[in-house]
Amino acid sequence: MNREQSARQSQSRRPAGTRTRTPPSPTNIAARRFCTLREGPPREFAPTVAGERLRLIRMNEDKWVNGTLLRYGFFENTGPFTKWAGTNALKAQVRRAFTRWTDLGIGLRFEEVANRVQAGVRIGFESGDGHWSYVGRQVHNQGPDDRTMNLDPADGITNGDYGIDVACHEIGHTMGFPHEHQNPNTGIVWDEEAVYRTLAGSPNFWPREVTFHNIIRKIPPDQVQGSSWDPNSIMHYPFERGLILKPEQYLVGLQPAGGLSARDREWVKTFYPPLTAADEAELPLLESRRLEIAPGQQRNFLLKPSTSRYYEIRTFGHSDTVAVLLERTGTGEVYVTADDDSGEERNAYIRRRLYNGRTYVLRLRLYYAAAAGETAVMWW
Repeated sequence: MNREQSARQSQSRRPAGTRTRTPPSPTNIAARRFCTLREGPPREFAPTVAGERLRLIRMNEDKWVNGTLLRYGFFENTGPFTKWAGTNALKAQVRRAFTRWTDLGIGLRFEEVANRVQAGVRIGFESGDGHWSYVGRQVHNQGPDDRTMNLDPADGITNGDYGIDVACHEIGHTMGFPHEHQNPNTGIVWDEEAVYRTLAGSPNFWPREVTFHNIIRKIPPDQVQGSSWDPNSIMHYPFERGLILKPEQYLVGLQPAGGLSARDREWVKTFYPPLTAADEAELPLLESRRLEIAPGQQRNFLLKPSTSRYYEIRTFGHSDTVAVLLERTGTGEVYVTADDDSGEERNAYIRRRLYNGRTYVLRLRLYYAAAAGETAVMWW
């Protein structure tokens, strides 16, 4: 199958309503700024955390608990933040990108806040700094005056589909998704020196270590989902002619079709499926409940205390779990606290003062369980 036939076949598989566009010329691809993924220091585990347990923790550790409300904001055009402030047109592009994701009906939610200090996702528009984002829950590790994402206005993102795609890509990182072209299942063989030369030039000016980390390096198999490669993913870079040696149909270059691919739409719902009232069950005081879920899945419980006092919440069993406690109010859910026991020889544990007449939501996402169905939760 040649490149033109492959493109037509891929396009024919795209779901109704998915946007397509004419791919840019190789010259235009070469002129684009690429994303420099921001990642924290690698997490260290005890030697006893290995095999399937380690794989499942690695795959899920940066993902949000489903149902999370991520508040995002922009930097004000004052003082030291002026260089990070964006125009109304740039902000509008970002809002359109968030809408592209939420229109899929996912369980993860987004809300813009006027006061950037109240935002967990803080978006800047520094020209010349390139496009980048921290991955998933790593945004929590950044200070309140720090960006968690940057979109570079010098890359022509103010208007049009390309700018929305760039913002969708960075939001994908914020949701916990890595670069698709670094999937170990791609089968891509790079002309490595050609890649280094190209990215060392305008407009990226990357040193070799940045190019290696963001393009040539393969993501460890225990950090990717599934066994297939999606060259049309929103998380995939475009590449010009002469950078890819294999597969042979990409000798002329590789250009994703644009927009969220069919597989993007599928995979985001494996981690963030839509939630309804039926997905929540009241958990009575002093009664344990088996979780009975697979790794990556979660249970959602309602806690309704009859007395205002300190309560304890704990999981039981040989498992790795993240527990998030929220208070449900008339305007939404307010984060209370959380605990993540993954990779540790203990169980998730929360001690908090809860108040009579209020409703709390406990969300539990399972990384790993030594035996299916032998993980439980209780509060007292």
